[in-house]
Amino acid sequence: MKKRNIVFIARSLDGYISGKNGELDWLESIPNPDNIDMGFGRLMEEIDAVVMGRTTFETVVGFGGQWPYSKHVFVLSHSLNEIPSNLKSKVSLLAGSVETILESIHEKGYYVLYIDGGSTIQSFLKEDLIDELRITTIPILLGGGFPLFGKLQKPQTFEHISSNLYLNQIVQNCYIRKR
Repeated sequence: MKKRNIVFIARSLDGYISGKNGELDWLESIPNPDNIDMGFGRLMEEIDAVVMGRTTFETVVGFGGQWPYSKHVFVLSHSLNEIPSNLKSKVSLLAGSVETILESIHEKGYYVLYIDGGSTIQSFLKEDLIDELRITTIPILLGGGFPLFGKLQKPQTFEHISSNLYLNQIVQNCYIRKR
């Protein structure tokens, strides 16, 4: 089975994935009356599991409502000790180095992974473990917040493979890592 790590995330025009105080309301600044999923459903069909950090997990849980993931979710955390009882069959906690975590997930039979959350994405990028970037740009300048990308030891080259326009304003670009 071919292993693949995919980032699927939205960012502002100035490169932030959350506002200065962690706010995400700007993600819905463009009306979406038909609830177009902008490729999320297709992503869920492609992947075997989701890998996210504690902050992202707690944010998603905080949204309330129905759990949005149809695939198993692995939450990376050194401080979280327990998963809410209603999610125990859908979510697992993992800790350790990125390589150890990936090894553990692969041993469970999950190979195509959706990597989510700013710190988690940056950790995977630092280890050069991202194979595909699907970045949706919302046309707003936040002026600060949590950036999508952090510092890297060396440049990583990606090849642009497609662009999609949603709601006549939101652009999603897909890139594949060139190795």
